[in-house]
Amino acid sequence: MAYIQINQKNLYHNLNQIALKTNSIDKIAVVLKDNAYGHGLDIISKLCADYGIKHAVVKNIQEAKKIKNLFNTILVLNDDVVVDDKISFAINSLDDIHKAKANSKVELKVDTGMHRNGVLVDELEDALKLISQYNLELVGVMTHFRSADELSSEFFWQKKTFENIKTIVREQGFINVRFHSFNSASLLRSNGFDEDIVRVGIALYGYNELPDIYNKIKLKPVMKLYAKRVSTKRLLRGQRVGYGGDFVAPKEMLISTYDLGYGDGWCRAVDTKFITADGYEILGRVSMDFISLATTVDEVCIFDDAQKVAKSFNTISYEIFTSLSSDIVRKIV
Repeated sequence: MAYIQINQKNLYHNLNQIALKTNSIDKIAVVLKDNAYGHGLDIISKLCADYGIKHAVVKNIQEAKKIKNLFNTILVLNDDVVVDDKISFAINSLDDIHKAKANSKVELKVDTGMHRNGVLVDELEDALKLISQYNLELVGVMTHFRSADELSSEFFWQKKTFENIKTIVREQGFINVRFHSFNSASLLRSNGFDEDIVRVGIALYGYNELPDIYNKIKLKPVMKLYAKRVSTKRLLRGQRVGYGGDFVAPKEMLISTYDLGYGDGWCRAVDTKFITADGYEILGRVSMDFISLATTVDEVCIFDDAQKVAKSFNTISYEIFTSLSSDIVRKIV
């Protein structure tokens, strides 16, 4: 069967680089949402906990419950707010406050310019009053940068806005509140870090998405995708392969099918020629469960660098990871 290889050494290299920026592993919150960006929630969470990471961020309560015993705090980004001794929940709107269960732990998201989730800056004081009124425990205040990975000034005015938000929260008498706005890109581009935690996603998995003008910290990809040979046959010159017969054999040749297809989350992309990390071109169309390659080796490394794959398919590395089926076996090396 096709499988994903998770490199523990590379993961820990990336955490070391991140810790050098934060000056403390205690300030690292690993983002493990969507099956740890496709890397495997169970594997990555255990490796991070063994490294010493104390904080995690996930998508929903189901993910949080799976890793609850591994971390001191777990932030759920989008789910119903309920009472839990360890799990906190993002407040993405004023309506979320009205629906939250009393005595639950919440982290208020403020919209400083992303214009996606979060209360407006003008709604901040009302939100704080409602949190007190509904007996919610405010344990965090956060925002999200919309262009931290781009060469623009937007990062700086959002950061300034968030500094003002911190002041308002403190003036309203809230204590023991953690403030966090930094993601991977904002941490990697900055020379200083002075917040309580950083939410590290793509950098954890080995990718620095900043433009080359920045002094880029070397990170190492954690994931490799492999496929295994299913069958081999000899083609005669002119014979065609797969649906539509898009590939025509230019000469007599051996081809093999491998157990990976769009049913596994691999991109179909009919008009895109893709070369595997081992140097083999995918011949013809990608099927639901198979691809064809001009080789007879027992297994092929499909990719070891998701950024290169993303460029081939005109997308981003995040989509390459998260599209891969959770049914594909993940193995630690």
